[in-house]
Amino acid sequence: MILKSTLADVAEAQMSNLLKREAGLPRHATDKIPELKSHVLIISGIRRCGKSTVLHQLLRRKHKHAFYLNFEDPRLFDLEHNDFPRIDDVIADRENRTLYFDEIQVLDGWERYVRQKLDEGFQLVITGSNASLLSRELGTKLTGRHITKELFPFSWKEFCEFRSLGLSEDSLTKYMEIGGFPEYVKTGNDDILHQLFEDILLRDIAVRYGVRDVKTLQRLALYLVSNVGNLVTGNKLRSLFGVGATSTVMEYFSHLEQTWLIHFVPRFSYSMRKQSINPRKVYAIDTGLVNVNSKSFSDDHGRMLENLVFLHLRRSFREICYFSEKGECDFVVFEKGKAKKIVQVCYELTPDNLDRELNGLFEALAFFDTDRGFIVTKNQTDRFERDGKTADAIPCHQFFDE
Repeated sequence: MILKSTLADVAEAQMSNLLKREAGLPRHATDKIPELKSHVLIISGIRRCGKSTVLHQLLRRKHKHAFYLNFEDPRLFDLEHNDFPRIDDVIADRENRTLYFDEIQVLDGWERYVRQKLDEGFQLVITGSNASLLSRELGTKLTGRHITKELFPFSWKEFCEFRSLGLSEDSLTKYMEIGGFPEYVKTGNDDILHQLFEDILLRDIAVRYGVRDVKTLQRLALYLVSNVGNLVTGNKLRSLFGVGATSTVMEYFSHLEQTWLIHFVPRFSYSMRKQSINPRKVYAIDTGLVNVNSKSFSDDHGRMLENLVFLHLRRSFREICYFSEKGECDFVVFEKGKAKKIVQVCYELTPDNLDRELNGLFEALAFFDTDRGFIVTKNQTDRFERDGKTADAIPCHQFFDE
C-alpha cells in the first residue's frame, strides 16, 4: 500500500529528472516505432540496453506532457496491485491521455490495468525486461491490441556514432571487445557488466521463477557465455553440472533466453520434435558481456565474430536455424516460412578450411534452393560459384553496414 501523495510526488520527481537528462543517442530502432492509439506499444529487451532512454526520446519527441512512471523506483517498492486506483487518481489530476510506464511488469496484475486504460481511450507506451512475462500476459489480456518492438544493446553503427568512430575494421574490432551496452561503452567500467550479469540471474530469474539452486544457475550461465558458437544439449549439461533432471536444465535455458541474456539457435529440421532434441548453438546478447564475465574464454575471434553476425541477423529476424547434414552452415534465416538469407561465418579463409566452409554453404544453398549465400570474414572479399549458385565472401564491416 502506498499513499496517493507519495505516488504523486514520485511521479513528479521522476518526470522532472527525466526531462533534465540528456536525450542520448537516437536509437535506430525508434525509426520503426509506430504511433497507434488503439494498441499498446511495448518496448522490450534486456536490462540496461537503453529502453528507458528510448522511452525518454519518444516522450520528448511526441508526448512532452505524458504521464510517466518508472515502477522499479525504490520509492515505489510498497506499491501493490490494489494501488491501481491511486495511480488512476494521480493520472486524473494530470489530465493527460498518454501514459508511459517503465518496467511495469514488476507489479502483479499490471496486464489487466493496461487493458483497462486502453479500453478507457488512453494511449500507452510501456517497457519490460522479460519476454516470457510480456508475451504470455499480453497474449491473454491484450490479444491483437499490442505491438512489441525489441531493443538490443548498441549495434556496430550505433557504437560508432556514440564514440564518433568511422565504420572501419578497427572500430569493428573495438566493438567486438567492448560490446554495445550504453553505460559500459561510455565508462568502460567492468563492474557494470559484472553487476548486470548477476542482476539478471538473481532478480530476473532466481527471484521471479523461484529458482532455489542459484549456484548451479550461475555456473550454467557462465558456462554458456564462455561457449558462444558451440553446440550444447540439456542432457550433456545435466551430467556436467550434476543436475537431477534434463528438464531442469531446459527450464534454465528458457529463463536465460526469456531475459535475452542467452540465445539458442536450433538445428534445422522439418520436424519440430527433432528441432527440440537436437543440439543447439548458443550465443550471448553482447560480446562485451562475454569478455568481462567469462573466466575461461580464449581469444577466439572466430566465435566472437559468429556471435556478432547472429546478433546482426537477430535484430531483423526472429526465425534463425543452423544447417547440418554432410556439412554445416552457421545461419539460415527464415521469413514467412521461407529461407531468406544463408550465411556462413569464417574469420579467415585459408587453404585448410576453404573446402569445409564452402561445402557447408553450398549444401545449404542446394537444400533450400537458394541461388546466393554469404561467407562473412574478417576482411576478405572473394566470389565462388558452383552448380549455378554463388557464395560471396564479404568483410564483416561491410556485412554489418547493410
